[in-house]
Amino acid sequence: ARAQTRAERWKTNIGILIIDVIAVRLTVGAAAYATAVYADANGWGLLHALYWPIWLEGLAAFLILDFAIYLQHVMSHALPAFWRLHQVHHADLDVDSTTGTRFHPIEIIISLIYKSLVIAAIGADPWVVVVYEAVLNAAAVYTHGNIRMPPSIDYKLRWLFCTPDMHRVHHSVIREESNSNFGNFLSVWDRLCGTMRREPVKGQLGVEIGLNEYRDPAGLGLLSLLVMPFKSATKESRSE
Repeated sequence: ARAQTRAERWKTNIGILIIDVIAVRLTVGAAAYATAVYADANGWGLLHALYWPIWLEGLAAFLILDFAIYLQHVMSHALPAFWRLHQVHHADLDVDSTTGTRFHPIEIIISLIYKSLVIAAIGADPWVVVVYEAVLNAAAVYTHGNIRMPPSIDYKLRWLFCTPDMHRVHHSVIREESNSNFGNFLSVWDRLCGTMRREPVKGQLGVEIGLNEYRDPAGLGLLSLLVMPFKSATKESRSE
């Protein structure tokens, strides 16, 4: 069930996506890919020193990048300065595919810089970076989908991959639930690190989405989201 109409939410979510695209193009742009090209040309990074088969290096780089994004997501909840930016994503009163593109432009830029540093450190092949970026963005749209999946299929998929039912728990107003299921593509990191939560307490149809301090749809327009990190409360005021 929706708390807001699609038209209301999509206008805001697509609006912030357009701003993100413009902000990235005007700043760091293709930083992740450019870093990979430069690292490859200059022999930077751990993988250049290992001389593994190409397929194994590619697999290792992909896994390291996905784990790095998992860690970044954990830190965006744990560190107040990062949470102020990330709460723009969590303030959505509903979850659907557009939520997967709803991020503050400053958070997007910080994320690209972080990924570039990781890429330089490991020496990821440029094509692995291209593939991972495509998977990362596709998974963000898919895992936020407001779709129903048979429990038997969901149960099997989430042993390796994140599913919409798994990620919806992460958008609960209850802090213990939103501080779980941080994975974007692979679910194994949540399983290995102890942050996996099977279901929301109120069930998939009863879970309340969003943040307790932002329940008024009138205060969740595009301009409000852009200024939210600079005037709002931190995560401590969320529901216990």
